[in-house]
Amino acid sequence: MKQTAVEWLVDELILEGFNVPKVFYDKAKAMERQQIMSAFTQGDIFGADYYDGVNITEENYYNKTFKSE
Repeated sequence: MKQTAVEWLVDELILEGFNVPKVFYDKAKAMERQQIMSAFTQGDIFGADYYDGVNITEENYYNKTFKSE
């Protein structure tokens, strides 16, 4: 799965010795998730609501692209 910008930043901060409170991480992830899903909805691929040739919702797109199993 792809790494999001928030995940990358938190990983880098932890490597540098910073403590990132879980409440901040969770809030940032929720905000980023909503932004990604909104961008998917607004950025129709070639003017159609399709991804990989299959009609897919923003929720399914996010889960398929960014959720690890």
